[in-house]
Amino acid sequence: MCGIAGIFNLNKEPVAKENLQRMATLLAHRGPDGEGIYIDEHLGLAHRRLAILDISDAGAQPMASGNGEWVVVFNGCIYNFKDLRQELRQQGYSFHSQTDTEVIAEGLCAYGPDFFQRFNGMFAIAAWNVKEQRLYLSRDRVGIKPLYYWFNGKVLVFASEIKAVISHPAYKTEVDYSALNQYFSFQNVFSFNTLFKGVHMLPPANTVVVNHDTTEVKHHSWWDYDFTKADNSMGFDDAVQLTKSVFEKAVHRQMVADVPVGSYLSGGMDSGSVTGIASRHVNRLTTFTAGFDMSEVTGVEANYDERRDAELMANYFKTEHYEQVINAGDLSWSLPKVIYHLEDLRVGMCYPSYYISRLASRFVKVCLQGTGGDELFGGYPWRYYSVFRSLDRATFFDNYYDFWQRLVSDDDKKKLFTADTYARIDITEPRSVFERVFTFNDTLKYSTPEQHIENSLYFEIKTFLPGLLLVGDKLSMANGLEERFPFMDNDLVDIAMQIPIRHKLGNLENMLRPDENEYLEVKRKAYKEYSDGKNVLRKAMMSYLPDRIINRQKQGFSAPDESWYRGANAQYIKDLLLGKKAVCADFINPGYIEHIIKEHTEKHINHRLLLWSFLSFEWWCRIFLNGEKPADNN
Repeated sequence: MCGIAGIFNLNKEPVAKENLQRMATLLAHRGPDGEGIYIDEHLGLAHRRLAILDISDAGAQPMASGNGEWVVVFNGCIYNFKDLRQELRQQGYSFHSQTDTEVIAEGLCAYGPDFFQRFNGMFAIAAWNVKEQRLYLSRDRVGIKPLYYWFNGKVLVFASEIKAVISHPAYKTEVDYSALNQYFSFQNVFSFNTLFKGVHMLPPANTVVVNHDTTEVKHHSWWDYDFTKADNSMGFDDAVQLTKSVFEKAVHRQMVADVPVGSYLSGGMDSGSVTGIASRHVNRLTTFTAGFDMSEVTGVEANYDERRDAELMANYFKTEHYEQVINAGDLSWSLPKVIYHLEDLRVGMCYPSYYISRLASRFVKVCLQGTGGDELFGGYPWRYYSVFRSLDRATFFDNYYDFWQRLVSDDDKKKLFTADTYARIDITEPRSVFERVFTFNDTLKYSTPEQHIENSLYFEIKTFLPGLLLVGDKLSMANGLEERFPFMDNDLVDIAMQIPIRHKLGNLENMLRPDENEYLEVKRKAYKEYSDGKNVLRKAMMSYLPDRIINRQKQGFSAPDESWYRGANAQYIKDLLLGKKAVCADFINPGYIEHIIKEHTEKHINHRLLLWSFLSFEWWCRIFLNGEKPADNN
């Protein structure tokens, strides 16, 4: 619902308004409906508004509390704000708008920064205490809304997007080699570094406080996932009814808005479940699907177009349905724009998300998403099998680390990176960062299949899911669209963690233990013999969805790039990555890239994930290191 930014000069120099103005302008796509700037000598806040709740001027930000003690800029939506507002009213606080922002400001007067922990919603907040001269930054429990910062000991600069942070005159863009090493291991960054040296992401469920005496930005975590305390007395039918009831409330709660709300609708169960519930609250709900031109697609990718099942559900729910057909040529047109907006490279081929959010933004300002169901309810059984051989903590880490090196193994890093880059990385760091995800939680155990799956769920929801949420935020907000995620509702997350693993997956005692390298065969057998996981959720949604969708095998939202990289886009890839203008050659060995392209083109190995990462990093270098501007940033 907005973009926020700010500067805090700890050296007590006045904040230059032009620096704040530049940051706000760079975030204009996140908030096309208004702009606001606040300066208190050494502290400055900027805001770009996407008007969702109380679209009048009363909802403008930065917003001060009634007594002037707090000034707030906020990106997101607090779904329980009406309950909190009523509680504050009973304590004597008054309100002049219908916004959740005002609830944040008045709640800070009543409870201080601990008030952040009571929010059921998605948020990135900067709150300035005028009296104490302290700045508080905080993010939601699961990390839906991003917040980045750079601190050099004299100034703290923060924003919803990195491009605003690095616009500060004192910042000089350099590559963070730790993040680069992680990215080409995991196609993700498991620490809170970014590819921009010195720019960090504030972790989810964290609050930081900064004042003039601050010498180091210290994160204060106030919540974490815990799948180890399941209620083993809960029966399957009880879990089904509880899931259904809480999920229905979550979807309804997240439909609060004073503007039109729509829903993405793929051919899968998760988006179908969200749409099925939402369509009972909105007459003729607007839904959106992206499909693919399959005229030159072969093999398993021939099934990637989900329009048929999406149309089935659109007819079933009586929605007003719109579709976008993506073809191979859409990659080259969109990729510079996607990377400009994404900035913080994460997970896989995401350009279809840019197109579908662009479509949805022409009709609605808010769109419901189905992301999160797999991570909460066990929707990736073939991944869990990679650790079923594990007998203890050490073998669990070995097996799982091997599995999650999605791009390039540590053994091949010397071939991947140039000599200069390889000399700058710590080859052992990806493994250390990987293990730190687990050791952050000291309740995890490593003995039984159930514990292995609990650990897998914890890991994926702390690493893979944040990548998906980040992509969702950046590419939707690039088009002035707010995405919401009912599966990540506080109450539903809490319930999902209480449900025993045996209710989410099939027969654990007789699960397959196949060779992890036989990925497609593993996935096929997983679906055939264990009903694709998410058993509780499937049963809970039976009254909403057609049988064909309930029993459908899981399929991610992805373009058929394996085929397109060998065909229509093959020359584009060679020209971009191996041509004279290639910038990534300063970091990545061109001979290695050429080898990977050859292996993929000749159908020896499907390298679509790695090729996407090469393409993404090349455009990242061109845009953020060389200053090349995408032709159209919208």
